[in-house]
Amino acid sequence: MTLYGVGLGPGEADLVTVRGKEVLEDCDVVYSPGRLSRTVALEHVDESKIGDLDFPMTRDEEKLRAAWKEAAAEIAPNARDGDVAFVTLGDPNVYSTFGHLRRTIDAFHPDVELEIIPGVSAVTAFATAMGVEIEAGAGLSLREAASGASPTGPDRMILFKVTDAPATHEGLADAGYDVTYGRRLFMEQGETIVTDDPEAIDERDYYTLAYAEKESLEVEQATATFLEDDESDGTDDVTANDRDSSGEPVADGGNRVTLERAEGCEGGDCEGHR
Repeated sequence: MTLYGVGLGPGEADLVTVRGKEVLEDCDVVYSPGRLSRTVALEHVDESKIGDLDFPMTRDEEKLRAAWKEAAAEIAPNARDGDVAFVTLGDPNVYSTFGHLRRTIDAFHPDVELEIIPGVSAVTAFATAMGVEIEAGAGLSLREAASGASPTGPDRMILFKVTDAPATHEGLADAGYDVTYGRRLFMEQGETIVTDDPEAIDERDYYTLAYAEKESLEVEQATATFLEDDESDGTDDVTANDRDSSGEPVADGGNRVTLERAEGCEGGDCEGHR
């Protein structure tokens, strides 16, 4: 009997992982902390399985702790008797409400078994939607930028909760960053916006992210040379020692290689190898 924290991904129902979908379908109750996560969950389970939880929109820590204790008290008995899920947009361990529930369950109901099912986080969804490549060896920092905050320092940052884009942009621009904004990316609810103009998204929206990169940042990838014009005939880099007696280039630099091909798969596109 287990409580599953299930990441639903960025918001589109078909971006829920296969395992996440299977867990939701198998659970007796699926708890949702908000309207958007409930909407996604309903694409995979019947409404009769949904258990709604109320969390106050407040910064009062006492009220928040009371709400999480109440939620844990609701969920724990069902998790002892069967399998239940608590769903959250993105990934349960990345800027997620599930962390509060997990700590509360650990404190007051330590006998409840917990398992986390990862989801597509806003970080990876954002990078994909924006066409941003976080290449090997790159440094990247995740920061919050609520209420106009402009965190600085790293060469690259992905900022969550950009609720005052103009104010955030001003601070980042002054610090030498190029900034691109994305709102409700891969979400079925609301309008998706991608822009480098902070005035275009000046209204408050919790689901706004930003990618900030230092203007002076230069990254040279080895494979970038493939995009450059090459005036050579393609043989300049092959030495005499790299050829066999017939004059053909040798793949391993020493011995001619015989390629073995499966019968009927010369083109590599047979049904059994797709």
